[in-house]
Amino acid sequence: MSDLPPDPARLRAILAHLDGQLAQNETVGIYLRLQREAVQAALARAEAPAPRHPGRLPKGAVPLRSMGVAQVQPRPQFVVQRKRTPRGPEPAIIHVGGCTMIEGTPHPIGEHDARVSLSDPSLEACGFCRPDTELGILD
Repeated sequence: MSDLPPDPARLRAILAHLDGQLAQNETVGIYLRLQREAVQAALARAEAPAPRHPGRLPKGAVPLRSMGVAQVQPRPQFVVQRKRTPRGPEPAIIHVGGCTMIEGTPHPIGEHDARVSLSDPSLEACGFCRPDTELGILD
């Protein structure tokens, strides 16, 4: 880097570019560390020993009987679908996580957030998967 220009304007431009590169790489580094921690947490869960009470199901699980063997069915996850149009955004729609009518990028939410969202008059429940029925909300 001995071939730097002598004038302050170009040196400031180079310095600004280098600062931008440092900030961008720091952001990528933070993201990669967060991803690494998530993978480590998932690995720890996967390697954790099985519970010693085979008859107990995790909290919120619903037992299924299939050929005499108990299986665990997790509670459904809920998602918010937002649509943008040339006239502006349409009302958001709440779906059960596995709904086939979801369009665009779904945003996962928890059961509590789905309940709160369905009480908002500016949001709608999907008429196909009926998350309001899944949550036990009656009109």
